[in-house]
Amino acid sequence: MRKSLRVEKALKPHAVILITLLVLITGMSIIAPNFMTVGNMIDIIRVNSIKGIMSVGMTCVLLTGGIDLSVGSTFAVAGAVTASFVSGSYSDYITSNLFKCNTFVAILIGLAAAAAIGLVNGLIIVKLKVEPFIATLAMMTFARGITYLYTGGYPINFKPIPDDFAWFGKGYFGILPVPALIFILVICLGGYLLKYTQYGRSLFAIGGNKEAAELSGIPVERNVCLTYIIMAVFAGIAGIIMTSRVASASAVAGESYEMDIIASVVLGGTVQSGGAGSITGTVIGVFIFGIIENGLNILGMPTYFKLLIKGIVIILALGGHFILPQKKAGEAGGNTDV
Repeated sequence: MRKSLRVEKALKPHAVILITLLVLITGMSIIAPNFMTVGNMIDIIRVNSIKGIMSVGMTCVLLTGGIDLSVGSTFAVAGAVTASFVSGSYSDYITSNLFKCNTFVAILIGLAAAAAIGLVNGLIIVKLKVEPFIATLAMMTFARGITYLYTGGYPINFKPIPDDFAWFGKGYFGILPVPALIFILVICLGGYLLKYTQYGRSLFAIGGNKEAAELSGIPVERNVCLTYIIMAVFAGIAGIIMTSRVASASAVAGESYEMDIIASVVLGGTVQSGGAGSITGTVIGVFIFGIIENGLNILGMPTYFKLLIKGIVIILALGGHFILPQKKAGEAGGNTDV
């Protein structure tokens, strides 16, 4: 009984977008006969888990009243750096062939590179007082340039790809794709941080009223900086998974991802000005976009139709969502559910 009440409480604030998701699933299953197959459902889960991992991090960033436009570039940096160090990788550019190590160490190096980008973002925002939009827009361009410089514009491929690295993108844990398993772990971690830790609760306070948060003793600069590092690490994890999945790293990987991720989080109910949001809503938002894209791909729709339909769904879902009464930013317990 208590468990069912907790589930109902978690889903109630997201009724409109949850209904939107169910309508999309029903509609796609009617107009696209292959949509509801087991293979397609697994593919939807696997593909959207990659963007979903980044969306959890973006939820934390938006809660502070910030934004991170550099996630797509960070995604590419982590994938390229990791691939260059994994045994069996090769490229026509020298930096990708200098040193090889085991998969675990290569992944740590890639995540360290991603974390460094997040740290620079955070320091620019909190120390130089640059607006997050401007700071991360500049980093988006800079980090993309770093990726081109590091790879020379050449893809990094594998011959062959090591089994332990391929497992991250193509493997299964029982019947569950490994990317989905990692996504679930990230959801649980994000939900725990927001609901049960001082750091997580401070993000709502910072987004609700930064000055009041500082006066109450919250280490605002430290927590904001940490949030951008977490965002970058999640983007790095996603980039490494994608590199493993396609067995290749490219300087163009992750381009335009930031728009889909931010839209998914906002669609899920996280307030753009900060102070209110939830991981539950973000997950629903991620799969709304994923189902739209998957269904339209099955139907063979041209790209411009996909963009048009996605835009219409965002307008309808967000319009209905914000018409309903919402908790104000900074309210106790304001949408901190998992």
